Amino acid sequence: MPCSPVPYSVNMPASALTLKTMNESEFDQRATQTLLHIEHAVEASGADIDFENSGGILTLEFANGTKIIINKQGAAKQIWVATKSGGFHYGYASGQWVNDQGGGELMRELSRFVREQSGEDVTLT
Repeated sequence: MPCSPVPYSVNMPASALTLKTMNESEFDQRATQTLLHIEHAVEASGADIDFENSGGILTLEFANGTKIIINKQGAAKQIWVATKSGGFHYGYASGQWVNDQGGGELMRELSRFVREQSGEDVTLT
């Protein structure tokens, strides 16, 4: 399925949004854009990864049968990632989605999770 690149940004200054001040609409817009960015990056990578995006849930499925699930959690204003190795929560702060457990950035950590789980070398940043 051909698609044009989607920029990884929403037309709002990064400093204008933080976890505490972001309203539901801003969260939904930014989180949706992030899921689309991940989808397009996976597709552009050429890696053998199937994906489905439905209802705010992006599922990445690998040739070995394992999956990574990425979804929007509106009530918490977070993006949650479920991998074979565990679950991770990312809140938006200082212009990026940050892991609330270790401080890592979503795209860097997700690239690592994909590599660890599937063996595919995909860079999502």
